[in-house]
Amino acid sequence: MNRLFLRASSASLAIALLAPAAALAGTIAGKVSDGTGTRALQSTQLRIVELGRVAEAGRDGSYRFPDVPAGTYTIEARYVGADLVTQTIVVAETGTTTADIRIGSDIDSSIIVVGQAANQASTLSRQRAADGVESVLTRDAIGQFPDQNVAESLRRLPGVNILNDQGEGRFVSVRGLDPELNAASINGTRVPAPESDVRSVALDVVPAELIESIEVKKSLTPDMDADTIGASIEINTVSAFDRKKDLYSVKLEGSYNDYADALTPKGSFDFSTRIADNFGIAGGASYYKRKFESDNIEATDWDVDDAGNAFARELQYRDYDVSRERIGGSLSLDWQPSVSTKLYARGLYSQFSDQEYRGDVIFIMDGDPRATTLTTASFSDEDDRIEVRRRMKDRFEKQRIKSLTLGGTTETGPWKMTYSGSWSEASERENGSIDPTRFRARFDDDGVNVDFDYSNPKKPSYTVSGNTADFLDPESYGFNELERTTLSNSKDREYTVKGDLSRAFITDGGTFTVQAGLKARWRKKSYDLQSDVYDDYDGDYTLADVLGGQSYRIADILPQASHTGPSDFFYQNQDNFVLNSIDTEINSNNADYSVKEDILATYLLGRWDSEKMRVIAGVRMEQTRNDIRAKRTQFVEEGQEYDGVEVDEDIVFVTPNRFRRKYTDFLPSITVRYEPVRNLVLRLGGSKSLVRPKLSNLAPRFDINEDLEATVGNPELKPYKSWNIDASAEWYFGTNAALTGGIFWKSIKDFVVEQRTTTPGSLYGVDYEELTSYINGDAAKIKGFELSYSQVFSFLPAPFDGLLLNANYTYTDAKGTVLTDGDITDPRKIPLMSSSKNTFNVVLGYEKGPVSLRAAGTYRDKYLDELGSDASQDRYVSDHFQLDLSAKYRIMPGVRLFAEWINVTDAPYYAYQNFAGSRRLLQYEQYNWTAKFGVSASF
Repeated sequence: MNRLFLRASSASLAIALLAPAAALAGTIAGKVSDGTGTRALQSTQLRIVELGRVAEAGRDGSYRFPDVPAGTYTIEARYVGADLVTQTIVVAETGTTTADIRIGSDIDSSIIVVGQAANQASTLSRQRAADGVESVLTRDAIGQFPDQNVAESLRRLPGVNILNDQGEGRFVSVRGLDPELNAASINGTRVPAPESDVRSVALDVVPAELIESIEVKKSLTPDMDADTIGASIEINTVSAFDRKKDLYSVKLEGSYNDYADALTPKGSFDFSTRIADNFGIAGGASYYKRKFESDNIEATDWDVDDAGNAFARELQYRDYDVSRERIGGSLSLDWQPSVSTKLYARGLYSQFSDQEYRGDVIFIMDGDPRATTLTTASFSDEDDRIEVRRRMKDRFEKQRIKSLTLGGTTETGPWKMTYSGSWSEASERENGSIDPTRFRARFDDDGVNVDFDYSNPKKPSYTVSGNTADFLDPESYGFNELERTTLSNSKDREYTVKGDLSRAFITDGGTFTVQAGLKARWRKKSYDLQSDVYDDYDGDYTLADVLGGQSYRIADILPQASHTGPSDFFYQNQDNFVLNSIDTEINSNNADYSVKEDILATYLLGRWDSEKMRVIAGVRMEQTRNDIRAKRTQFVEEGQEYDGVEVDEDIVFVTPNRFRRKYTDFLPSITVRYEPVRNLVLRLGGSKSLVRPKLSNLAPRFDINEDLEATVGNPELKPYKSWNIDASAEWYFGTNAALTGGIFWKSIKDFVVEQRTTTPGSLYGVDYEELTSYINGDAAKIKGFELSYSQVFSFLPAPFDGLLLNANYTYTDAKGTVLTDGDITDPRKIPLMSSSKNTFNVVLGYEKGPVSLRAAGTYRDKYLDELGSDASQDRYVSDHFQLDLSAKYRIMPGVRLFAEWINVTDAPYYAYQNFAGSRRLLQYEQYNWTAKFGVSASF
C-alpha cells in the first residue's frame, strides 16, 4: 500500500510538472511594507483588478504574480487597520516588473506598526489570509510581547487557555482539550519535550522576547503534520527580513513576588539588521530569575466511617520555596542569493532551571477516627497508631531546548520548491538532588490526639492535643529514609528532512496548483535514573540536628528541617548512611526506558485559488515505526522461586524487554475558503488526524516513588484517531475589527486515559499503595463552538477613541466511553482527560498618546485529570479565573516605562474527587501575586 501510494503521488506530480505551460508572459513581483518603510506587512491581500487574480504577501512582505500578459494593470493592497492602497503598473511581455507597495502614511504608520492596535491589525490580517481555521498572535515592530513566556501569551487567543504549574502558565489547551492533543514547532521544527513522562511541550521554557509570532492552526491541510487533534502551535522567531529597517531593543525589569518577598531581575536584548540588501541577521537573548513560594495541602485515601462521615487517612501540608532561572537566545540568518531563491538558518536555545525546597508534615492514620461529624474527624493514638513524617526535599533540575533549522525556497515561473533539514533536542537533568530526606515518629499509646476540621474543603486544618511535647519535640523524629537522585536524565531528540514541490497552472478563472512532498522524522526519547536509597544511619540522627524555619501560611508545621540542612548533613556524614541495595536497584532500573519513533510521510494535494474561492484537497500518508525498550524489575524474597528455582536471599531480577511495531495511516483532508462578499470569509474543513501515545506510556516499565505510588506502561497502546470537521464565519468590519464564529466536531477512536486504582497490591514482587496504568478508551465525541470579537474603537470621541477590546468564548463537549475493569457489560461515560467545557478570555485595552493600559482576564472550567477505578475516585481540577493588569508610558520616542500585576485575583489550584456526596480535597495550592516593572527602549 505504501509503495503504491508513493508511486501514485510521484506519477501525479510528474504529469503535472510535465504538462505544457501556458505561453510565458511577464511576472509582477514586489514587497509590501508600512508607510515609514519600517516593517514588512505579512498577509497583505493583493489583487490584480483586471484579471481577478489574488496573492498574499509572505513573511518578508514579498508577493508574486507569474504569467501575467503584457498590459496595464491596477493592483489593490488591503491590510487590516489601514486604508485600501492602489497602484497602476505596466507589465512587459517578458521579464519581471517590480511593484513595491507602502501602506499608511510615510510620517506615521503607528496604527499598523506599534502597540496593541498594531498587534491586533497584524493578527487579524494573518487570520484572514489563512487557509484554514487559525488564530495568530504577533508582536509589534518595536519588539513588544505582552507576557512573560509563550504559554501565557497564547492564552489571549480564541479557544486557547493554559494550564498553570506553580502559578505560572505552562501547558497550552486548545478548545478545552488536553495539551497532549496539540503539536508544537519552532521555525517549522517539532519541539520535543524535556520531561520524561509527557509528549506535550511546556512552553514556559521559551521566553516571549525571542518570538516574532505564534500561529495556532486548528484545521489541517495535507502538507501539515497530522499529529494533532487540538491544534498545531507554530512558533516563529525573529527574522531580519521581517523589517525594512534595523532594530535594536533592550528591556530591563524587576519582578517581585508577594509570598517570597523577593525582588529578582529580568533583562532581554534583541536586534535585527541588514548586512546587505540580500543578507540579514536577527536574534536576541533573554535572562529571567524568579523567586516565588507556594503553600500546598494534599489529601488521599478518603474513607467513610460507620456513621457515614467521610475522612482522609492521609493529609500532607507542603511548603514550597522555588528559585527559577530562564536563559534563552535565538539567532537567525537570512540570505537571498538570487531573485528566485531565499535561504535561512534559524537557531534557538532555551534553558530553564529550578531550585526547589519542599518541607512538609504528613499525617498517616492507621485506624478509623474515634469520633466524626460531617466536617470533623478526631483520632487518638490510644486507638490506633498515628504516624507523622516530616520531610525536606532539596531538588535542582535543569531543562534545555535546542533547535536548529536550515532551509529555503526557490520560485521560478510556475514552479515552487521548499526544502529544509532540522535538529532539535530537549533534556531534563538532575544530579545529586536529595529527594527527599524523611524523618518519622510513630505515636502509639503515647497520648497524642489529632483533630481535623474539613469545614473549609480546600484547606482542612488540624489541631494536636494531649502529649504535644513529644509531637513538637524534633528529637522525636528519627531519620527514616533518604533518596538521592544521583542521576535523572531525560532526553528527547529529533532529526527531520523534508521537501515540497509544486506547479501552478494559470487559467482565466483562477490558479490550480499541484503539490507533493516527502518528510522523514527520526525521534528517540529516553530516560535514565540512578536513585540511591538510604534507610538507616550508623549513629544518632534526628530532626533536631538539621532544624530550620518555615514560610508556610496555612498552618504551623514546625518543627521543620532547614532547606539545605539534610543535604549538608548527608554529604558530611555519607559513610555513616546505610544503603538499601534492594530498593536502590529497584528504583534505578524500573523507570528506565528508550523509545524510537520514526515517521515517514508523503502527501499529494491540489489547490484552487480564485478571487472568491480557495479549495485545498488531498491525502497524506504517515507510516510510524516504534522500537520500545525498558526493563522488568522484579523483587523476589528469600525462599521464593524465580523461573522454577528457589532463591536463598532477597534479590532483584532485572530483565530487559523490547517491543517493535509498525502502522500506516492514510489521512485525507479538504479545506474550503470562500469570500462571497468583501470582508466576509467562510471556511469549511474536514480531515482525519492522529495523536500518538506518550512515548513514556508505551515503555513496558514499572515505576514507583517514595510514597509507593506506582506506574506501569503499556506497549500495546494505540494512537488516537480522529475525524474532524471545522466551519467558521469571519466578518472584518470597521478599520480594525472582526467578529468570528465557528463550530467544530470530532469523532475519536482509541483515546488514551490514565487509570488510577487506590487499592494496594503487588506487581513483579514490589508492593504499591496506588497503581496508575494506561488504557485505550472506546470512542469519544467532541463538539463545540467558539466566538470571538475584536475591535479598536477609534471612531469614538476623545478620549474614548483609544479603547480596544478582544473577547472570546469557547464551549467544548468532549465525552468518551471506557470499560470499567475491562467489563464490556459496564461501560462508563467520562469527559476526556484535561477537557474543559467552558473557556473565555477578555482583554480590555487603552492606547492613546504615550499611555497604554491593558486588563486581561482568563477563565477555564474544571477538567478530569486522572481516571479512577470508579467515578468516586476520579480526580478533577477545579475551574480557574485569573486577572492580569499592565501599563506602559512612553517618556520619549522609543523609550517606555512599564508595570505589570500578575494574578491579581490570587487564583489557586484546587483538585478534588467527588466522594461520599461532596468534593473531597486531593490538592490545593496558592501562590499570590507577582508585580513587574521596568523600562524598554528601541532604536
